[in-house]
Amino acid sequence: MSNGPFMPKATAVWLVENTTLSFKQIANFCKLHELEVKGIADGDVAKGIKAYNPILAGQLTREEIDLCSKDNSRFLKLIKNNEDVVVSKERKKVKYTPISKRKDRPDSVLWLIKNFSKLSDGQIAKLVGSTKGTVSLVRNRTFWNLSNLTPRDPVILGLCSQLQFEKALEKADRRIKREKKLKEKEEKKEEKKEENKVEASNEGQ
Repeated sequence: MSNGPFMPKATAVWLVENTTLSFKQIANFCKLHELEVKGIADGDVAKGIKAYNPILAGQLTREEIDLCSKDNSRFLKLIKNNEDVVVSKERKKVKYTPISKRKDRPDSVLWLIKNFSKLSDGQIAKLVGSTKGTVSLVRNRTFWNLSNLTPRDPVILGLCSQLQFEKALEKADRRIKREKKLKEKEEKKEEKKEENKVEASNEGQ
């Protein structure tokens, strides 16, 4: 596995926006081409990608960034590699969430509902290792501990990978398009029925 950070492009977006590091330093750390980093800075690359904070994710320290910002010949050192993030190929395999992270699940459920409401309860439950019942309670604001929840990104918490998250969004988009087409089809059917009724009524007169 590469020794680069998890979510390299999103990390590069954050470093471009929040530091004075050179394109070369960012490219080296994120395992990207220097021109790709320049494209991110110019707004031509990574459009729509949410910035990923490597400090909050435990992959970089503010001190390391400051040192490299003062010395362009120095390269950033990764302090945590996300080798524990594995995307399972077994679709039906039950996801195991470590006990230490289970308390974070309702927070992540709230974050996903607030920021990506198009995700179904089932998708959210699968992403964070929760249940559809819990997701439904949080969505309906009837969860027992709702007032103490703090919306937090499940990717940063390590409850799911960026790839799993993006796939879930793509699936939700496909579902919405499908439902929209179905609705339009039903509306056309109803319109046709009304037209036929009017025609039949006119002929009867």
